[in-house]
Amino acid sequence: MTNNKMIKNYLKYIKDNPRGYWFRAKWYGWGWVPAKWQGWAVLAVYIFLAFLVTSSVNSNSHSVSDILYGATIPLALLTIIFIVVCYVKGEKPHWSWGPKSKKR
Repeated sequence: MTNNKMIKNYLKYIKDNPRGYWFRAKWYGWGWVPAKWQGWAVLAVYIFLAFLVTSSVNSNSHSVSDILYGATIPLALLTIIFIVVCYVKGEKPHWSWGPKSKKR
């Protein structure tokens, strides 16, 4: 399969979303990819908040405990919230090793 055809098939897979999932299951591996604008917005907010958390720690940290409490714990909580949103608003995750092949 050529790269151009694979990209077209992947975009077709993402857009084929009759249940309106914000996140679709990935083609390879386990997890999700944003499929609707809401999914992209949640991802953008997650990245923005993670950036805020890490940038505030760099300017105020004086010890290892500052980094632990100032970055690691908030990032872990933020990531857990992000995964819960993906699970609730997305397709059920499963292991996948490529697009589903059509049997002829």
